[in-house]
Amino acid sequence: MMKRFWEIDALRGFAVLLMLVFNYSFALSFLGIYKLSADWLYWWLFPRMIAGMFIFLVGISLSISISRKRKYNHYLKRGIFIFLLGMLATAATWLYLGSGFVVFGILHLIGLSIIIAPIFFKFNKWNFFIGLILLFFGFYINTIKMDFSWLLWLGLVPQGFYTVDYFPLLPWFGLVLIGFAIGNNFYYNGKRNFEIKDLSKTNIIKKLAFLGRHSLLIYVLHQPLLIILLAFLGII
Repeated sequence: MMKRFWEIDALRGFAVLLMLVFNYSFALSFLGIYKLSADWLYWWLFPRMIAGMFIFLVGISLSISISRKRKYNHYLKRGIFIFLLGMLATAATWLYLGSGFVVFGILHLIGLSIIIAPIFFKFNKWNFFIGLILLFFGFYINTIKMDFSWLLWLGLVPQGFYTVDYFPLLPWFGLVLIGFAIGNNFYYNGKRNFEIKDLSKTNIIKKLAFLGRHSLLIYVLHQPLLIILLAFLGII
């Protein structure tokens, strides 16, 4: 079994906690159960900050894994699996929400990123600059409105497009590559290359690391469990 780094798991676990706070508040607001008074900082910036943490950590984790000489077939299978989970989210939200269903959400992005990111591993620290270029270019093309929707996955959207979860390859793959470069620098050859106080035995870090190790399972199950609980309580 490959060595895990508690600080990465704990940071991912912290992102999981933030995700639960936001997604549950969004669900309660969407269902009309509790309306939260908040502005764009909460409804627009906060979820993108949370997603950015996950995406950045995907890049770091991939750099560590690839440096340990795993075969590409491993990433191909993993990427396809997560992408298919994204397609399951597409089907579920299409049935449940209709308008605004997930077309290319964060699971689609992470799945596709895992498949294509190993190609960039040889660029090493240059991935930081490539990632920055993709970020800035991606945010620019997101402002361009098209007459078609078949490049939604890339970041080109039609007029009036709306979805509850949208993380196209541009700009977000750029953040994966930045994480790639950070991972190559601080976890070169799959080993921690800096000094850090060991907090892995502290209670809060252990709990956060546990959440981080099971982040995908929590992401997939947390919304259905909320719906089941609210239905059981007779709230919906």
